[in-house]
Amino acid sequence: MKLTVIDALSLSDAWFQCLKAALFEGREYIIQQGSFEGIHRKEIELVAVNISNPGIRPLSPDVPGGVPMPTTDENIADYMSYLMTPARQENEEYTYGEFLAPQIEEVIHRYRQGYDTNQMTMCVGSKDSIYQKDPPCLRLVDTRVQDGRLHFILYFRSWDLWGGFPTNLGGLQMLKEYMAGEIGVEDGEIHAFSKGLHLYEHAWDLARMVLRLPLE
Repeated sequence: MKLTVIDALSLSDAWFQCLKAALFEGREYIIQQGSFEGIHRKEIELVAVNISNPGIRPLSPDVPGGVPMPTTDENIADYMSYLMTPARQENEEYTYGEFLAPQIEEVIHRYRQGYDTNQMTMCVGSKDSIYQKDPPCLRLVDTRVQDGRLHFILYFRSWDLWGGFPTNLGGLQMLKEYMAGEIGVEDGEIHAFSKGLHLYEHAWDLARMVLRLPLE
């Protein structure tokens, strides 16, 4: 598998670079199982997204006029609350919050005892997740306090570049800022990894419009 490395300044910069990589370098195939089964998607097969200043505002990307925004800062703020809330609605098979919420305060508590540890990893999902029709996409929120800053290292098993990436990273950035404040350190970097960062075919023209490319 080819590793694509994206080095970005902000969340928006990372998104724009990933859109370009998916359109021009992504592997195109028809989905055989999972969400949108039977349609095409273009996928960066293995990616590392390194964001040096993810707290730059706005967290939502600035798209050209006439292009629907993939998210807004208001949606991102709502999503951050979802990450910290363990409650699940009747129609939800799972939420990220039900896994993360019990772990967040423990990570904060443990870091207050000392920063030099590699143990503060928050997991999403369980041994039973493999049996779900759509298992969680975000599986790992690893953390590190180094040089007085809290960094997040994330892993998504599958990642929708249009419908997920901007909101996911914006909400996780806000969560990181909250945790850094509670620990008593500065906000740090985000390093996100996935073996399936993709664009569904219904978003290909939208991505080209964002990048100001001619439609095919």
